[in-house]
Amino acid sequence: MRMNMQKTVPEIDIVIPVYRPDERLHRLLLLLQQQTIKPSRILLVNTEEALYDPALADGIGGVEVIHIRKSEFDHGGTRHMAAGRLQGAFLLFLTQDAVPADTHLIEELYRMIETPLPEKLAERLKKRAAEKDGEAAQSKERGFRDAGKICVAYACQLPAADCGELERFTRSFNYGSKERIKTVEDLPKLGIKTFFCSDVCALYRRSSYEQLGGFVRHAIFNEDMIFASKVIRNFGAVGYCAQAKVIHSHNYSGRQQFHRNFDLGVSQAEHPEVFASVRSESEGIKMVKQSAAYFWKQGKGYLIPKLIWQSGCKYLGYRLGKKYQKLPMWLVKRCTMSPGYWEHEE
Repeated sequence: MRMNMQKTVPEIDIVIPVYRPDERLHRLLLLLQQQTIKPSRILLVNTEEALYDPALADGIGGVEVIHIRKSEFDHGGTRHMAAGRLQGAFLLFLTQDAVPADTHLIEELYRMIETPLPEKLAERLKKRAAEKDGEAAQSKERGFRDAGKICVAYACQLPAADCGELERFTRSFNYGSKERIKTVEDLPKLGIKTFFCSDVCALYRRSSYEQLGGFVRHAIFNEDMIFASKVIRNFGAVGYCAQAKVIHSHNYSGRQQFHRNFDLGVSQAEHPEVFASVRSESEGIKMVKQSAAYFWKQGKGYLIPKLIWQSGCKYLGYRLGKKYQKLPMWLVKRCTMSPGYWEHEE
């Protein structure tokens, strides 16, 4: 359902971390200018000035570029720094390779984040937030005023034209066709997927972002899920907007999957307050089983060995990442996808 565009929309600012950008960034910026709801400002946070081509933003108004060194980049800290330079009532975080599928991306995300929760659900959440407020007078998150509201809404990610079939199925597994609003009441059923949120394309309510302290400042991965967990545990809501669509996918090799999932395991080990109490591995097993069944049914059983290989690489990387503290630093740096992250750890 499209919005009434005569309604006054608060300022929406955009943050895009950039590293070695290509033509997709230019296409992304052009499509942002064509949105039915125009962004107020677009801030590009580029890593290494020498690797940035100013021509990618030529002729596109409202774009500001700041440059940082590679050693300064952090998934959480860099985004938080950028948020602090902007004033919009909403913050839209994108990655440089996430291209809007149409001109309604921002409109749909805004519609979703402003969707009221069912009255009884909102009342239950507000009541539980008030009870927590009374029990934890010293908590930094005391008095969360956005309890009972959607605090962050993330978009559907569609596979690119060159996307492989394994990744294409993964996209359909993680990003379905139905919208969903997730709250603390979904934890028993959804487990870790209750916290799922992706800064590939996600719109944040600034008031919620600031009340909950923003992104964790030092994060190898999952700064979005860590923040979403704070929203959920403080009785706010996370919205999945299936009608807000970006084209974004990867064709990772088994080796790349190993590195990526090593970092995923590290992020979970570093934040037991988020991940220790929710089931995680069962979701991966469920996806592998559904993928194998789908390929067999489609007469593409020849893809199953590749699925098993890639899944094994993911699992091995993930398990090693979870135990990274027991590994020598030289091995950690061989396993990670983010060697710069570990320069701060030595």
